[in-house]
Amino acid sequence: MKVNPVWKTNYQSQLSLLPPSYDDFISANHPVRLVNSILDRVDISSIERTYKGGGTSSYHPRVLIKILIYGYLRNLYSSRKIEQALAENIHFMWLSGGAQPDHNTIANFRSGRLKGKFKQIFNQVVLLLASEGILHIKDVYVDGTKLEANANRYTFVWGKSIKTSRARISKQLKELWAYVETVYAEEEQRPNEPDNFDAVDPDQVAKTIDSINQALSGKQVDKKIKQKLGYAKKNWPEKIAKYNYQEKQLGGRNSMSKTDPSATFMRMKDDHMQNGQLKPGYNFLASTNNQYLVNYTLGQTTADTTLLKDHVEDLVESYQQTPDTLTADAGFGSEENYTDLEAKGIEAFVKYNYFHKEQQDQKKGKVNPFAANQLYYNKDTDTYYCPMGQAMRYVGSYQKKTKTGFVQTLHRYQAQNCKGCSLRSLCHKSKYNRIIERNYNLSRLKAKAKNLLTSEKGIEKRK
Repeated sequence: MKVNPVWKTNYQSQLSLLPPSYDDFISANHPVRLVNSILDRVDISSIERTYKGGGTSSYHPRVLIKILIYGYLRNLYSSRKIEQALAENIHFMWLSGGAQPDHNTIANFRSGRLKGKFKQIFNQVVLLLASEGILHIKDVYVDGTKLEANANRYTFVWGKSIKTSRARISKQLKELWAYVETVYAEEEQRPNEPDNFDAVDPDQVAKTIDSINQALSGKQVDKKIKQKLGYAKKNWPEKIAKYNYQEKQLGGRNSMSKTDPSATFMRMKDDHMQNGQLKPGYNFLASTNNQYLVNYTLGQTTADTTLLKDHVEDLVESYQQTPDTLTADAGFGSEENYTDLEAKGIEAFVKYNYFHKEQQDQKKGKVNPFAANQLYYNKDTDTYYCPMGQAMRYVGSYQKKTKTGFVQTLHRYQAQNCKGCSLRSLCHKSKYNRIIERNYNLSRLKAKAKNLLTSEKGIEKRK
């Protein structure tokens, strides 16, 4: 005897006396409830003040913020896809209370009223988590990563290319004037030479071209020169103006994207092409505690070292308090960063270059007796001694600036006579007597960092 299968009841066509609530379909521990709970406690009065009274009703900014943040949590960034989710996704419906703003409303709110205020909301959420004891702002871990910008990879501007193009125009202006001089070579009269040939100001370039045209007026001029002058008058001033504008956008960087001028071309870690190609992006610096994001900043340079100072200042400004400790890898271990953290009273568990190599060499008993930091130093006489016992006397100091403008002071010491020394080939490769340079401030800061990193607390943080 065949037994028929039993199907579960389908209520699609059955009417309900009381319609079900959206809340019935949201589990108690679903992330959407957490987003809703936290954002209900955030102060958004600065956004509310941007709305004028009267007129037609508006969607409440708190609802729009909830929609956007939950959309980001679900990897939805397109305003059209968020609009679609509001009509199809039960979690979005519950969060918005049934409100369904269209994509234009969402996009205009994000790029308009929310612009410049999102970080304030982020900071409030962090402070709420801190008040609950979930994280601590006083102890942060910093690291950086490259993020690819949402920009065209093939529309780029290079700083070196601008300089090359300027130099080429300057050179061609000089060549055109050289032609003028050949035309006047057999005449006693000489034309008035333009003030300069630098391709910096568009008006000056136009003036120089006019001077050349005026000097050649009424003369027998080569056809190609006429064509070149016509092209120059029409295009070069405009090009110089464009280069000036692009240089202003670059702001000292080497590159930028035309479709997103804030983005700089960088090598990304997750290069799917595996060929190290440059892509427009940002250097994203993050401070964390207990695996929660505490602060973030976007940098336009590829080196992490140059971004830490601004990142820490942003953190201090955001919460009006300075962290007690900061932990970071060797990408941030520079004299400028150590000095800044020390000035702020922050205990810096920050590695420096060769920290790990030093530790490994120490375990293996490897010591280079010829390294400058291994030479014996007599503090009373300010003298170093090489492995052969020869004195290396102080010969002066100098200062140099880093790319960020930080001033370093280096002291120089020179041996008196390296000629005929049996250890010379092991000691140095210079043709002259050996000179060493010592940065005492950096040496002090590195020693301080090493003591912290090798302490019990430091070992725990490094893990």
